[in-house]
Formats: sequence, C-alpha cells, structure tokens
Amino acid sequence: MASPFRAGLAALLMVAGLAACGSDGEPATGASAEKGQTRTVQHEKGTTEVPMAPKRIVSMSVTMTGHLLALGAPVVASQATAPGPFTDDKGFFKQWSDVAAERKVEVLYQGFEADLEKVIAAEPDLIVGAASGNDSSANVYDKLAAIAPTVLFRHDNVTWQELAGKLGGALALDAKAAEVVAAYDKRVAEVKGKIKLPEQDVVVLRDNNTDIPVFTDASAQGGLLASLGFRLHPVDASLAAESTKEGGGRKDIVNVSQENVIKAFGDSSLFFAGHSAEQIAATAAKPLWKDLPAVADDRVHDLGVDAFRVDHYSASNILGRIEQQFS
Repeated sequence: MASPFRAGLAALLMVAGLAACGSDGEPATGASAEKGQTRTVQHEKGTTEVPMAPKRIVSMSVTMTGHLLALGAPVVASQATAPGPFTDDKGFFKQWSDVAAERKVEVLYQGFEADLEKVIAAEPDLIVGAASGNDSSANVYDKLAAIAPTVLFRHDNVTWQELAGKLGGALALDAKAAEVVAAYDKRVAEVKGKIKLPEQDVVVLRDNNTDIPVFTDASAQGGLLASLGFRLHPVDASLAAESTKEGGGRKDIVNVSQENVIKAFGDSSLFFAGHSAEQIAATAAKPLWKDLPAVADDRVHDLGVDAFRVDHYSASNILGRIEQQFS
C-alpha cells in the first residue's frame, strides 16, 4: 500500500499539472502569467513562463549550481553528488562550496536519481536543471514542471560564459551575467599579458585508464586555454575512439585510446584537467606515456582538480595556476 506521503505526492503532481494548463491543454493565463510578472524562456525542453524575480530556486544539477551562484541567484537547495576528490563533505564542488555555505544552500539530495518529494518540500518557485550529463533531469522534466516552472540547459558543448548568458537571460540577471563575464575577460587579458606561451601545441585531457577524453576548443577547458593564446593540438579523426565513460555524441570531447597516445599527441605539451598530482605522476609513468616528448621534457601541467567542471569559480582558479606556471 502506498504511504500517505507518496499518495499526497501523486495527487499534488496531478493537481499541479492540471493547474498549469487550461481546459484545452494550453498554458494558463492567470495572474502568474500576467505581463511583467513572468518572462518566456526557451530552453532544451521547450518554453516556460519563468517568474521575473524568483525567490526560491532549486537546482537539480550540482554542475549548474556553481553557475547560478556566480550570478547571485537565490538558490535555496541543490542536488549534490557523493563526497570525493572534486567535492566537499556535502557533495558540493569545492570551487564554490564556501559560497554555498555562506548563502546557506541546503543539500536537496545526494546522487543522480531525482527525489521529487524533497523537491516539493523545498517549496521552489523555479527549478533549474541540466539537460546533459549524469545530473540531467530530462527524464523527469514533466514531473518537475508540475511542481514549479522548470528550465533545463545543457552544460556540455558550451563555455561557462555562454551558459552564464543563457541563465542570466532566463532569470532576468542579464546585467549580472555580463558583469561577471566582463570581469573575467579583464582577468584573461591580464594573465595573457604576463605569460610566455610554449612553442608546442597543447593537449588538454583526462586519463580514464580506458579511453582518454581530449578537450577540444568547443569545451570550457579548451576554450579557456585558447583564449590565452595556447594552440590546441587537433586529434586526427582516425585516432578517435568510442567513449566508454565520457564524450558520447559531444563536440567538446574527442576520445583517444591508450595505445594511440603517441600518434595522437605527438610533441604537444600536456594539460591534465581534474586529476590530483599523484594521478598525473602515475599516468606519466605508464608505458607509452613515459615515451611522450612532453613527459621527457617536463611539459606536463596541472590545471587543477576543479578543472573537471568549469564554471566562473574554477575558471578563475585555473587562470591563477596558468599565471603561476607560465609567467
């Protein structure tokens, strides 16, 4: 027998779904949709009437939360992942976990399976989620939209600046998004003027021990280095491999198999994204890797553990590391 709470959840979802539509299934035109109170936002799952000034945003994506916090959005709760190398003990990414603590952002739930009961309990007036990645909410979008206005955006195949612009437009924080990006661009110009670029092309990568995701110029990681003047090494299409973990159907990542590292990377300098120093050393010592010119010539660089997910906070940290290593 269903619990009273779950029965109530089902009833609430049904009522909310009916309230969101008129008798003919079209969007309601009541007070909440009056001109000036909402804005029509286009996102990956369609269009949604979003409050002009939301007060209680719930983030269904730990990746999206960093972008929202950078805009000063009123996030009250966020999905979290398990504590680990990239996250604090709550499961929030370390690059912004102190900001989340300062703003009293609660853990909505941990893991990648949406907990609708906890979403309802958080009483959101807007739900923001991802339409890509492990933290995607695409499969429960209709249920979320029955609870509160919901918008989903992809966080792959875009730079963090582009995503900031999309979120700023959705939340009526356009000016704040422009301010954050402008301040970052000023910092990029400052660092670019201080560093000495390597003569070689560069490869930005992660080592999954099976396939190797290489970040292209369409990625946040690759785009960051390109903005500083680094030349990204193109990976020959014949050396690309199907991904077992990352990169399926994406333009921001090309996967290379372990046996092709020498052919794929050549004389390029290597930049590791999202690894500890110990992990980088272990990879550089592996067969084939240790024969790479970058390893022999000490041209292996660490972008930082937080480079695994690039948002305003981690991008700023990466700039600092590059300034330190190449000034």
